[in-house]
Amino acid sequence: MTQHEYVFVAISIILGLAITRLLHNVATLIRAFSRVNFHPATAVWGLCVMIYCLQLWWVGWGLRSIETWSFADFAVLIAGSIFLYGAAEMALPVPGESRELNFLNHSQGLGRLSSLSMLLYFLVGPYVNIKLFAVEVLPALVIPAIGAIILLLMITVPRAYRWLSLVFTLYTGLVLTVTI
Repeated sequence: MTQHEYVFVAISIILGLAITRLLHNVATLIRAFSRVNFHPATAVWGLCVMIYCLQLWWVGWGLRSIETWSFADFAVLIAGSIFLYGAAEMALPVPGESRELNFLNHSQGLGRLSSLSMLLYFLVGPYVNIKLFAVEVLPALVIPAIGAIILLLMITVPRAYRWLSLVFTLYTGLVLTVTI
């Protein structure tokens, strides 16, 4: 087993749990459909969280050429995975925790913690891009900074969540085109 495989086992477990959590929440919301007040902005947010989980997993394959890993590299990637798990955990309302299954109210309330967790994940990106992928500093800082600004607005201006979730979705599409 290479060091890359060893490192990515732990990351894969955390990302797998995040994806499982999102899919489980979707399934329970489908089962409780009569109590759900659906809003596309929250659904799109959940999809974006899923995309970032898959994107980190995919991008991790590009790190296979690293022969010697430091504990710092491992710790940063684990932290990023944990932040994505946090974003997944809080992305959607959960039946049973409350009677209200209003997607938009959830996103403007508890869902802001999901955005905060995603913001913390975005702070990991520059380290990975600069240190592990040897990307130039400016693009490695500017692209995540744009996402961080959108996330900060989502956290601090919850009434703008509807349109900010769409802006973040477009940003996510940009990130995918750059990284895959």
